[in-house]
Amino acid sequence: MTDLLHELITFQAARAPDATALIHKKTCLSYRQLTDELERVANGLLGLGLRRGERVAVYLPKMPQTVAAMFGASAAGGVFVPVNPQLKPAQVGYILRDCNVRYLITSPDRAAQLSGMLAECPDLRALILSNGTADKLRDFPLLPHTWEDLSDTPKHSPHACIDADIAAILYTSGSTGRPKGVVLSHRNMLAGAASVASYLENHADDRLLAVLPFSFDYGLSQLTTAFHVGASVVLMDYLLPRDVIRGVAKHQITGLAAVPPLWNQLADLEWPEEARSLRYITNSGGAMPIATTNKLRASLPDTDVYLMYGLTEAFRSSYLPPDQVDERPDSMGKAIPNAELMVVRPDGSECDANEPGELVHRGALVALGYWNDKEKTAERFKPVPAQPDGLPLTEIAVWSGDQVRRDEEGYLYFIGRNDEMIKTSGYRVSPSEVEEVLYASGLITEAVALGLSHPRIGQGILLICTAEQPDEDNLLLHCKQQLPNFMVPHAIRYLDNLPRNPNGKIDRKALAEQHKDIFQDAS
Repeated sequence: MTDLLHELITFQAARAPDATALIHKKTCLSYRQLTDELERVANGLLGLGLRRGERVAVYLPKMPQTVAAMFGASAAGGVFVPVNPQLKPAQVGYILRDCNVRYLITSPDRAAQLSGMLAECPDLRALILSNGTADKLRDFPLLPHTWEDLSDTPKHSPHACIDADIAAILYTSGSTGRPKGVVLSHRNMLAGAASVASYLENHADDRLLAVLPFSFDYGLSQLTTAFHVGASVVLMDYLLPRDVIRGVAKHQITGLAAVPPLWNQLADLEWPEEARSLRYITNSGGAMPIATTNKLRASLPDTDVYLMYGLTEAFRSSYLPPDQVDERPDSMGKAIPNAELMVVRPDGSECDANEPGELVHRGALVALGYWNDKEKTAERFKPVPAQPDGLPLTEIAVWSGDQVRRDEEGYLYFIGRNDEMIKTSGYRVSPSEVEEVLYASGLITEAVALGLSHPRIGQGILLICTAEQPDEDNLLLHCKQQLPNFMVPHAIRYLDNLPRNPNGKIDRKALAEQHKDIFQDAS
């Protein structure tokens, strides 16, 4: 029985101490060894004066020290803040200041890059280096401590915590405005791990390949679901999509999670026989194009495909079972175990079947709000619709901001984000519906449909895509054949690559900013 996040690891160490927990390059750590590492971090942080609930930022690539740092902060009674290793000093500095971080765990090279910015972080008390020495940081604003220093700290008792306490703060990618810190309790994260592991049927013999950043809830979930059942996790920072397939084959991976942009690339590659070890693959972070799903299923005929939907504010929300992929490949499924999903109108009343509405998630996975931001918390975390009249305390749900519909059988379908819906010629157009048609054409590799200001029709539809052989005329002809007139793109632009945010999703905001004036001269 585990109540706190780090106990996922310590429980497995007591049950099967020699079972493999982590694999990274040539390093292999058992659950007992990983427990020793996280206890070293916990004791070191306590020796440096960590108080209950103080924030510990971890700014590292995927490696064993990263995992030990996060779960070690939890074991000490602190709160870990995983910082995406792709972020630049200014972005890191924003998170450190916004979250009032007291301890930063990073590498010597990354610390050197941050030196000019750390003076602007008044709450920061100590720096811990994951490897190497502090020789190159003698003029640093903070006295650095090495990983070895943690072992020399006298034994300290951890702070007492319960499952309602904060375990982690995950910063969203900031698609609109500055990133927001989503506050997750131990209870949130344990409930999520148990729920996901149950429907994926994870077990101790599973081996998961972690390719997504741990600052992304979907990436962090690869650790928590694996540790929940005593499975192994292979840590990987890949350079090319082909590296992911090689990693699957080399380590005989049984479970792989990725976001649609990566799956789009992987679907076009050859999967060797050695990669048939995959028991399942999962998708979240956006709708998976049907064409991509079909390509993957053709390459991996014995692999189950789980199409999922989630939001950082609730970790994970819905999934489509593999046996439903043929029947409803465009569905995001139904609620995960121990969660309820509602589709409601602006007034909170429940939508009829196939009526578009906002998805509202209630249950144990709903986060505690946004760190240090009561205004934005009040916008997204609101009372559950239609609560019983006699309920003395108000239950809070997360209102996703996503437009969905529910069919007569209860299956959900993603339409689009409220702030991404295209309003053209008096119609509301879902970008994902346009993009689905584009992928089905076979003429593009990746595509984004954007609604941009147009002087006559409100918003014009701009299609931005990548393709091995750009063919604008045939792509436009395909759109005219498959879409009503009001959904046909008004302009098409080809790029060599589409920009991505730190979580690997296509950066729609950056593309919209770059092309915002494209229709201004339209008459």
